[in-house]
Amino acid sequence: MERIVIDSWKNFLQSQGAAIEDGTVLHYGDAAAERSATDGTIVADLSQLGVIAFRGDDTATFLQGQLTNDVRALHADGAQWNGYCSPKGRLLGNFLMWRQGEDYCLQLSGDIAAGVLKRLSMFIMRAKVQARDASDETVRLVVAGKQAQTAVAAAMGAVPEAAMHTRAGDAGQAIRLGDDKFVLSLAPERAVAVWQILRESATPVGAPVWDWLRLNAGIPMIVAATQEQFVPQMVNLEAIGGVSFQKGCYPGQEIVARSQYLGKLKRRMFLAHVDAEAAAGDSLYSADIEGQTTGTVVNAAPAPAGGFDVLAVAQVESATMHTLHLKAADGAVLQLKPLPYALPE
Repeated sequence: MERIVIDSWKNFLQSQGAAIEDGTVLHYGDAAAERSATDGTIVADLSQLGVIAFRGDDTATFLQGQLTNDVRALHADGAQWNGYCSPKGRLLGNFLMWRQGEDYCLQLSGDIAAGVLKRLSMFIMRAKVQARDASDETVRLVVAGKQAQTAVAAAMGAVPEAAMHTRAGDAGQAIRLGDDKFVLSLAPERAVAVWQILRESATPVGAPVWDWLRLNAGIPMIVAATQEQFVPQMVNLEAIGGVSFQKGCYPGQEIVARSQYLGKLKRRMFLAHVDAEAAAGDSLYSADIEGQTTGTVVNAAPAPAGGFDVLAVAQVESATMHTLHLKAADGAVLQLKPLPYALPE
């Protein structure tokens, strides 16, 4: 039933001019013009992302023992960044997490959602927890930009007052990521009406535009090409509030804690621009590490003025004392940009 509803939603988006490929809205006819719309307010469909939902009496306890953040601190009107690690402390996925009705919802890259759900489900055993793929149960949009708060208030009736808080209404749930960014999780039958109100002050854009805004906010997304490559601190997950160092054990916790407290972290995530096409998983090189890679692209998106902006994990010394090159030792040069938040010392 949900699949039919979501297919109807995508048909509606196509009627609005959306070019959709493999479930992702690429653009609405003019990708270059959409990139320039980032100076204003945008609305984008998030169907390319997956949602895993958990419910049941033991859900909070179960997720507390699996994820990097303090799930027990996630109140009914709260949201948090979170991660899921292998026993070696490497990220299998990271999430925007919120509560919606009885569910704990984890939004993540669509290409890893099925695998993460399968792996987490293996550990439920006798706990009173039900896990499911909820990707098609709601319509999810993101609204960002100067008029985002006004647009969301008009469409949803009200907005969460603070970042990383949510507000439920008749149309669904609004999750506030910051001053000017909101994710909406909507009842499918209300999505068209919400969209039409949002369109009065927001420009529809494809997923690459939202990817660019997200990565320029310093928010990483683990995808299939980068699974099990990074300890959470390498992608600055603790800097955006996605790791709790006070909670109990979870897979990889000892390694994550060791990275935090023993010695200085040798790899960090940087924001950069490159005048070449880039993609998640691309290797980086620098002159100080001859013949070996010094880092990896975490996420990449076309930049409004041309080229690509990237989030990239690299050796700190290589990034700060030398020049990073894309894909080869003599490849395109990465020009570092300041992150919008401070990194822990």
